[in-house]
Amino acid sequence: MNPFEKIFNYQILSKLEDSGTFIITAHERGWLKMMLGHPAAAHAFEPETFRKLQVVLEQEQGLETGGLLHKAASRVRHVYHPKVRLLRQAITNKAILRFSYSIKNGRTTALQEGFPYKLEYSMVKREWYLLWYHINNRMLMSTRLEKIAEISEQACQTEDYEQLTAIVHALTSKRSMSADILVVPGYNGELSRILYAFSCFEKEVSYAPETNEYTIRLYFNSNESEFVLQKTRFLGKRVRILEGGQLRRRMLESAAKSLERYADSHN
Repeated sequence: MNPFEKIFNYQILSKLEDSGTFIITAHERGWLKMMLGHPAAAHAFEPETFRKLQVVLEQEQGLETGGLLHKAASRVRHVYHPKVRLLRQAITNKAILRFSYSIKNGRTTALQEGFPYKLEYSMVKREWYLLWYHINNRMLMSTRLEKIAEISEQACQTEDYEQLTAIVHALTSKRSMSADILVVPGYNGELSRILYAFSCFEKEVSYAPETNEYTIRLYFNSNESEFVLQKTRFLGKRVRILEGGQLRRRMLESAAKSLERYADSHN
């Protein structure tokens, strides 16, 4: 919760407290109803308190909040998408797709011929993406399933499929990077937390019993290197980058700039 939300919530609760109003949830109301129905409830409370609690349950519409309105919730996006099954089947069938999709300016492209090779789900945006190779433009594409309109599947010859697969592998290899992250043995007990920090990346974990060391090999795209560095800085002294020349250089640069900045302020 950011500071503005905390301030807003504090203001709301203060106004409710000043007006003598309190809020209870549906679970609390159910628990209160069950408790007051117990034979010993009448003896556990003062008569006036017992009567007030019964009045709370009799208010079907809830307590008066003095004009407090429920903020409109954002549109719920479900994990499942109706096009996932169709596209997964096309990838399994080693097929080529012809589909239309809309782009940022609102225009809808004509039927495009593409080679689908992967489906991805963004935990942040809660949306599905189709990763595919644009056969005419010869480039890798990423399209939200929400933007895809009509889809048709057509068979792909074995030779064409092998050639397209090789092209996709070559293009993704140029974008991909890897780095070895060593977990400092003193923090092996926090391995689950460390792995969770890198949960959005493909990874392999190896263990060396002679040194009691875990090594995490991360696989990521070149445009995600700064995000990897951010996660590594967040973990602090728990981890150390072993291999990954670019990441090590960037980590040294950022550390040097931080030390320089603090050195200037000290002087």
